Amino acid sequence: MHSSQIKHFNYIFTGTGLSTLMTVYKMVLSRKFADKSILLLDESQKKSNDRTWCFWTEGETMWNSIISKKWDSALFANEDFKRDLELKPYQYNQIRGIDFYNFVFETISKESNITFLNEKVTDINELETHVFVGTEENRYTCDYLFNSIYTKASVQSQTKYPVLQQHFLGWFVKSENEIFNPEQTTFMDFSVEQRGNTRFMYVLPTSKTEALVEYTLFSESLLQKEEYENEIQLYLQKLGTDKFEIVEKEQGSIPMTCYPFWKKNTKRVVNIGTAGGWTKASTGFTFRNADKKSSALVEFLHSSPETSRSLRMTTFHKKNRFWFYDLLLLDILYRHNELGSPIFSSLFKKGNPTLVFKFLDEQTSLMQDVKVILKCPKIPFIKALFRVIFLSK
Repeated sequence: MHSSQIKHFNYIFTGTGLSTLMTVYKMVLSRKFADKSILLLDESQKKSNDRTWCFWTEGETMWNSIISKKWDSALFANEDFKRDLELKPYQYNQIRGIDFYNFVFETISKESNITFLNEKVTDINELETHVFVGTEENRYTCDYLFNSIYTKASVQSQTKYPVLQQHFLGWFVKSENEIFNPEQTTFMDFSVEQRGNTRFMYVLPTSKTEALVEYTLFSESLLQKEEYENEIQLYLQKLGTDKFEIVEKEQGSIPMTCYPFWKKNTKRVVNIGTAGGWTKASTGFTFRNADKKSSALVEFLHSSPETSRSLRMTTFHKKNRFWFYDLLLLDILYRHNELGSPIFSSLFKKGNPTLVFKFLDEQTSLMQDVKVILKCPKIPFIKALFRVIFLSK
């Protein structure tokens, strides 16, 4: 493609992860963007089962047809106690990455105004009247760009907002003996050695002999691959099996930070997904947040008139009190990473599980927030509160 033939689009999405695909899927369903040319760019073809998303819901969602497993009960444990959490009216749902990609692409591939190209983005340059996007193969321009390619550097180079990682390695295992309860997910099991961090096992069982078993940390730095794998092996032994087959593996690292990504948005470039702060900072949960934010973005695009639209997300993205609660928790875990187990245990030991999930879902009233927060250890939160108030001056 020569520079004289640079192809122009109304909207370009760089990176086609969860947030992009949810947004574009909802744009199609709304039928309000059929006259807009849309280009999706990603170096990955989205043809592999590269991740598993879980989220809790009350009632039906537009993703019901691709939910591969639902649980009405969850287990929370640490070295001292175990508690079965009755989730009703919520359900905990699992969606496999590949099912989500296939579902969305089946819909958007029928739209003549949407193009998906398997190209690696190398350059984004905003000009007064348009945005220039370069890939290894071609060059494009657009009126508005939605970027979901996360760049670590800008977040890691600042010190105002703590940055932890939710990092994990998971095995899909098939065990010779029946060691899992397919009716119950293990939400957090802190009974594993903490070693000065926040470390827990997360188990998504699909039958008595099959489950995704994940070793997860909320901490600053990643481990060697063997460390995660050794812990999974020890845990499976503890559950009662030495004989199992690893069917698939998955590994990931999600940034946990209250860094205000949206301040990097400009008149024509909007950051979405992890790059836009769409991940819930205190838990790393992405699916529910991306679902809410993508709906809000589609509504925003549709309702703000083209003529007066400065796509500044300051009008779209608002800090709320949950952002502030997340900031307090991250401040504590950043300074005292070993406090994760006592904090989460205090929430789940005696708290009403439905209320805790509602709180984590950011659906509680202020009075309900207070009920949940009062269950937490007071002193670390009071100290964090003073630090954060001082920080925001």
